[in-house]
Amino acid sequence: MRRAPALLVAGIAIVAAWGLVALAAPFLATHDPIAINFEALLQPPGDANYFGTDNTGRDVFSRVVYGTRYALYIGLLGVLAPMAIGMTIGLVAGYFGGWVDALAMRLVDVAVPFPFFVLVLAIVAVLGPGIENYFIALALVGWIGYARLARAEALVLRQSEFVLAARTMGFSHPYILARHVLPNALSPVVVYMMTDITLVILFGAALGFLGMGAPPPTPEWGIMIAEGSFYISTAWWIAFFPGLAMVMIGVGFALIGDGLARWLRLRA
Repeated sequence: MRRAPALLVAGIAIVAAWGLVALAAPFLATHDPIAINFEALLQPPGDANYFGTDNTGRDVFSRVVYGTRYALYIGLLGVLAPMAIGMTIGLVAGYFGGWVDALAMRLVDVAVPFPFFVLVLAIVAVLGPGIENYFIALALVGWIGYARLARAEALVLRQSEFVLAARTMGFSHPYILARHVLPNALSPVVVYMMTDITLVILFGAALGFLGMGAPPPTPEWGIMIAEGSFYISTAWWIAFFPGLAMVMIGVGFALIGDGLARWLRLRA
């Protein structure tokens, strides 16, 4: 049995560490993340405030720690609906082919020419700011990548011997899709999902930066970076530490995706 690649192990370790930070946020935070302290405005990092304070005296370290919860919440939940929708459409289109496949691919062709973030931004602008509306926007446009991957796998799997044997034995199409096609098409989709989680977190932070994500004073990294951008030359720590946290968690998921891809190639 081949060992998992070091990249996969490193990625899991990084994400697991951030998961522990999210779970232990009430114990790790040294201050109330939304408490205003006008006596400690723009204090640099030190013993009292590990990452300094922002323009309202809030502790940046505590806000980064609590912001981990929002980042993981957005990243993990934000990919579930797009993956479920995309997998369903892609598997059905690839398995049945014909007009079903043509219709699904026409839907994909309509959405592909538009930049992903522009579509998400437009939908959130129509629905209104908020994380819930961001999830709705992701569900409406984020399924395309999953559908294309699932369709490509289903096109190959529908001609495989075990699928043909299942058809000959009289099993229903839903059973064949769920029992034989879905498990074998899942691997590349999971690898893609790891990269997609990183993008969902970054886009969620971008919405927060633009004032269309979680409402202030929520300790969300995009909001923190937006607030810190006004003080980047005098209080760099306000934007630096949430930005660093975002990079680290993104690297963790990216390493998991790359490591999974390599591991699956080794096992093939």
